[in-house]
Amino acid sequence: MQRAMLVVLSALLAGLGAAAQGSAAAYDGTAKVFRLDGGNVTYAFGVNPRGELQQLYWGGRLGATDRIPAAVPKREAASFDSSYTTTPQEYAGWGAGLFVEPAIKVTFTDGNRDLVLHYDRHESATDGFNVVLKDIKRNVFVTLHYSIDPVSGILSRSATIENKEEQPITIEQAAAAAWSVPAGHYTLDYLTGRWGGEWTLTQEKLSPGERVIESRRGSTGHQANPWFAIEAGDAPDENAGEVWFGALAWSGSWRITVEQDQLDAIRVTGGFNPFDFGYVLKPGEKLETPVFYGGYSAHGLGGASRLLHHYEVAHVLPRRVGDGEDAAPKPRPVIYNSWEATEMNVSEEGQIALAEKAAALGVDRFVMDDGWFGQRKTDHAGLGDWYVNSQKFPHGLKPLIDKVHALHMDFGLWVEPEMVNPDSDLYRKHPDWVLNFPGRPRSESRNQLVLNLARQDVRDYVLGFLDKLLNENDIAFLKWDYNRNWSEPGWDQLPPNEQKEVYVAFTRNLYWVLSELKKRHPKVELESCSGGGGRVDLGILQYADEVWPSDNTDPFDRLTQQDGFTYAYTPQVMMAWVTDSPHWGNKRSTSLQYRMLSSMQGSLGIGANITKFTDQEMATAKRLIAAYHQVQKTIVQGDLYRLISPRNGSEFSATQTVNKDKSQSVVFAFIHSTQEGRGFPILKLKGLDPKAEYTLTPIEGAVLKGSPTTASGAWWMNHGLVTGDDFRGDFQAAAFRLDRK
Repeated sequence: MQRAMLVVLSALLAGLGAAAQGSAAAYDGTAKVFRLDGGNVTYAFGVNPRGELQQLYWGGRLGATDRIPAAVPKREAASFDSSYTTTPQEYAGWGAGLFVEPAIKVTFTDGNRDLVLHYDRHESATDGFNVVLKDIKRNVFVTLHYSIDPVSGILSRSATIENKEEQPITIEQAAAAAWSVPAGHYTLDYLTGRWGGEWTLTQEKLSPGERVIESRRGSTGHQANPWFAIEAGDAPDENAGEVWFGALAWSGSWRITVEQDQLDAIRVTGGFNPFDFGYVLKPGEKLETPVFYGGYSAHGLGGASRLLHHYEVAHVLPRRVGDGEDAAPKPRPVIYNSWEATEMNVSEEGQIALAEKAAALGVDRFVMDDGWFGQRKTDHAGLGDWYVNSQKFPHGLKPLIDKVHALHMDFGLWVEPEMVNPDSDLYRKHPDWVLNFPGRPRSESRNQLVLNLARQDVRDYVLGFLDKLLNENDIAFLKWDYNRNWSEPGWDQLPPNEQKEVYVAFTRNLYWVLSELKKRHPKVELESCSGGGGRVDLGILQYADEVWPSDNTDPFDRLTQQDGFTYAYTPQVMMAWVTDSPHWGNKRSTSLQYRMLSSMQGSLGIGANITKFTDQEMATAKRLIAAYHQVQKTIVQGDLYRLISPRNGSEFSATQTVNKDKSQSVVFAFIHSTQEGRGFPILKLKGLDPKAEYTLTPIEGAVLKGSPTTASGAWWMNHGLVTGDDFRGDFQAAAFRLDRK
């Protein structure tokens, strides 16, 4: 990373504690201790006298001259839990009496299932190490990859498992990494949900035993997300206290286990889900795990999420053409999507009418959703047949695309490449291409089946039709949908003992297709959509420029969903649509102003039927889109502070973002229902320069009667922003900007 970028990112993190420092990866050969320093974090592990790789420290940055003592195995907890179980190993094999969650479990051809990994050697890597472990008898090697970000102190960890035996081995469980937190009292945070109700922040006291967070669905899943945070103490705090957090970069079936062991220490192990898992490694073959990211903050969940947001923007999200390797991705275009206006009843004339209205609002990108291809009139037919429907578009897509470009917008299109309807030419020709167990029923969901992307012929077909579509049309964006989970995950091309490799091969081929598509069409951008938030993780975000958090676009519901989403993911990737009122899900009526401001907390989109907008609604939407464009970068790439949480039935909520040089801040405030005449709470802002003067300007909503027009950062943070008595009612919203003078 260029020095200038490091300086900028250091400034971003200055409000989280001491100024970020440079990274270091050092090995003390005498003590056999590895030390990684980045940002305000130190991570250390060492080789203990038994040869095991043992975690020693993970927390606030230690002094450069502080010497970390050599690794000493932990004591046994009676004869029932040996030292091998109580010692926090970096990557423990199942063997030698291990009773906590193993990082790896294997079966050898001769039936042996004992695997004990000891340190073999290591080499330096960029900002880290590659450490090789070997079984005490067998030629099974595991290389642990460590790298620490110089600015945030976030670590990336993964493992490469290699079989140098003369016979195959079967891997039954393989984690990307195992993390350890010292004994203490902790609160566990994780994200749960369902379709239409994703991103619930679940918090519970950690107690002895194991908490399993997982997806067995073949993809990330709505029900849980591969992110966790562990807060010190029993009373969670948004702004203070130690937090250890992590996110697994895998878009297939995954599992994270959090357990408190017999000595009250906490261990977190995450990687491939071992349920129905079996990966055969032939002699000389390797298996690479996903990456498991981990970080530490001394500034509560808010500090943890700000670190993760900046890391994602700087290191995970795809780079745009011409931005340079070290440039941050630009904020997302404001989009219009046709789905809720037309559903599958698309036509050239109807889409052009929508495009003209969208352009008048100041929209940047027009996206045509489902219904443009094959015999797609309902969701019963057409998936898999990716040719333009000649009845709906007799001259192809070009006239529509040309019109969209003439209106000064770029053009996007909906696709669902991994699925097929049984009523399709593709399925009639290749019924063997779907996930299935021969001779067993094929369970349909949304009238569709899942193509087995693990197969090379299916992989090549998917890439082929997408490549052809993009070569023949000037398309800037694909909304990549995925509308069901797996069932009958058979792969009968392979021998029975190898068929469970489908869980790895499918997701690897998905990544390959996305990567190859980016190489061939570097200007095309992608959205990951899966009936909402069913495939959102740091694996897919290496290829997808944005994600669709939920099919539920109710503006009040979205306040809680967006709150939960941003604990794990940057608002930059969080698409937030404004749709019609009353909302189709809750039958709740809200003003366009309220809907717009709710969505403006993320990457703004419009999904309403704008052909029915009144002149006043058109004017409101146009004004707020213009205002959003002015402050968008601050909203989606600045430091996010959750001033008032919408969770737990709160009648109020508020968020604030501050840009990297503290020259601008944006505040959003929402009322669910004013009760007993109470006014809106004073908002004590955060992250501003206390010595600078800031001018307060309403963007939309409340008329300010209790705050000055200009005041110092110290005033806004200590005295606070007063909205005034007029900010009351049901489903009210307001937004403000502060600009440094």
